[in-house]
Amino acid sequence: MRSNPILQEARTLHNVSDRLDALAGEHPIASDHSSPSGNVRHTAALLEVVVLMKMGSLFEPGAADA
Repeated sequence: MRSNPILQEARTLHNVSDRLDALAGEHPIASDHSSPSGNVRHTAALLEVVVLMKMGSLFEPGAADA
């Protein structure tokens, strides 16, 4: 199966979240729990779930007939 471009973007978002975490560690003012890092990480996870659910429906029996 070829790689899905949206899943690649989700991996990029995970990397962005890691970099934001690192920056928050260097700058204590940005290290509260409402930092953008967590939001980015959650968005990436949701993208992965949605894409995998959609891809799964492509492989279900009868999905091509729907």
